[in-house]
Amino acid sequence: MSTKSLAVGSSTLALTALLAAPAFAGPTYTSDNGGSFRWYGQLNLAYQGYDDGGEDYNRLVDNGNSGSRVGFWLEQPFGENTLKFRFETSLSLRASDGVNQNDQGDITDWTRSDLRHVDLQWHTPRYGTFSIGQGSMAADGATGIDLSGTGVAANTSVADAAGGYFLRDAGGNLTGIEIGDVFATFDGSRRGRVRYDSPDFAGFTVSASYGEDILTKDADTEQYDIALNYENEDLGDFTVAGALAVSWTDKGGADTRDTIASAAVLHEPTGLSLSAASGDRDTGGNYGYVKLGYTANLISVGATSFSVDYYDGSDLVSVNDSAESFGVAAVQKFDRQNLEAYIAYREYSYDDSSATNYQDGSAILAGARWKF
Repeated sequence: MSTKSLAVGSSTLALTALLAAPAFAGPTYTSDNGGSFRWYGQLNLAYQGYDDGGEDYNRLVDNGNSGSRVGFWLEQPFGENTLKFRFETSLSLRASDGVNQNDQGDITDWTRSDLRHVDLQWHTPRYGTFSIGQGSMAADGATGIDLSGTGVAANTSVADAAGGYFLRDAGGNLTGIEIGDVFATFDGSRRGRVRYDSPDFAGFTVSASYGEDILTKDADTEQYDIALNYENEDLGDFTVAGALAVSWTDKGGADTRDTIASAAVLHEPTGLSLSAASGDRDTGGNYGYVKLGYTANLISVGATSFSVDYYDGSDLVSVNDSAESFGVAAVQKFDRQNLEAYIAYREYSYDDSSATNYQDGSAILAGARWKF
């Protein structure tokens, strides 16, 4: 027997200890009784350049639009139903929205709050999906519907490119207001929760969940939400998707209600797309977001996408304040390598009713996301 054959045999024996008689099939291992194990992840490192109007900052960061992570799925069918377990954690690398003028952050600093999913799910074709554990609330992602192909570099969460940086006033002094404070999305979160997702009805699904912050020490946060999602790829030349959600949060006795929505349409023959999102918090704060995109097969390695977007928010930090952001992005896919290379530029401006005048900021992200 060859050395190569012995190595393959040893690997098979090791996997048998995890799953009965698995067979290697890419990153997925299967057992004779239909069970499977699949691992996945991504790395998304980028160069970040930020100009706050007075100083320039240049750093290597993890792209906060879609951070680096690793995880796995375990699945076991029971007749027409399937039991699934998902584990996923952020790699907790220095994030683009976690650095500022005074602190470039640690290269990595993992804590238990970086656990994204520790989630048990029961999938049934007749009755829907029941979930319990750390994972996405029903409203998570409701503001992020996007068919432009540039979501890895530019999306509704415009603060992700540079959210930790402080605004600088006209006199050159740093204020206590961060980019992330004034460019909110009110999007749903991940919690320790119970969740239900209905079966698909003509492209529509209804989801509901109740959750608590179980990963933050001494947290006193409870949430419940409901969401309606739509996705249909059988509308002739058009692909359409959308989401609407309402989320209630009780944090230390302070109650808020967020209403959020997003929708997108893609015209397949031309590659033109339009995305829009909005959010409103009953205790104050609202915004609107719109994005135009274009995707074409300009080179053989994969699709090339371009986008331009605009965000307009008000009352997000104080009454009668205003926040605006303009961004452009380009993404090139490399299909065989599961790679997306991108560059994005974004401007931020903010104004409030105080006597302070704030300087505009601008950010550049250039990097690549590799999925495995």
